[in-house]
Amino acid sequence: MQITWDPDKDRINRQKHGVSLADAALLDWDTAMEELDDREDYGEDRYRAFGAIENKLYCVIFVDRDNGRRIISLRKANAKEVRNYVEANK
Repeated sequence: MQITWDPDKDRINRQKHGVSLADAALLDWDTAMEELDDREDYGEDRYRAFGAIENKLYCVIFVDRDNGRRIISLRKANAKEVRNYVEANK
């Protein structure tokens, strides 16, 4: 699966969250918990996934495009998200 991102968004994401969008390629997509992000009308289906990168849980926002994933945001999961992930995977 091809992972792409906007370089300007990557710079902003690194400043805001301390992590590069390129790191989404390291996410364990096979075990990620994915859900439709329907909080707003984005003009296309946007998804939120929670998955591990080096044994830490991350939240990634993405869209499926052109046989790949376009990464919009990547950050460490917060405490509530970690609890929800653990509960869902018991």
